[in-house]
Amino acid sequence: MSQKVIDLLNKARSRELTAISQYMAQHYELEDSDFGKLASKFKEIAIAEMKHAEKLAERILFLKGEPTSKPDGVAKKGQKVSEMLNTNMALEAAAMKMYNEAAMVCAAEKDQISKELFEELLKEEEDHFNYFENVKDHIEKLGTAYLATLVG
Repeated sequence: MSQKVIDLLNKARSRELTAISQYMAQHYELEDSDFGKLASKFKEIAIAEMKHAEKLAERILFLKGEPTSKPDGVAKKGQKVSEMLNTNMALEAAAMKMYNEAAMVCAAEKDQISKELFEELLKEEEDHFNYFENVKDHIEKLGTAYLATLVG
């Protein structure tokens, strides 16, 4: 199997570990600020990212590689809700770009299973991006009235 593919899988795993850390940190901050509905959704997305990291680790192990346990970034803390959403959209956009490119490399390396894994993750990252973008749009259009619906 290709070391190039293993390296891409580990790069993706590092990105997922960063997203997990970021979204869980935000979950705790939002929960503490009584934004329970938003906090729950961020936790749900963090758990989805955990599942991504696990799938990537399983594939790396199958290919006889060693899964990384190091995130590629550090969680930002103390942000306002709109800043959190910008941070999250940037994480998801970077992951989408990475996974799209990785799927093409896997195809060139004739590793259909890794290609399909990246395509599966890409779809889920698009869904996460879409959620963050929609919440950001609602906040921009409706302001504090919308934020009030996210408490409790």
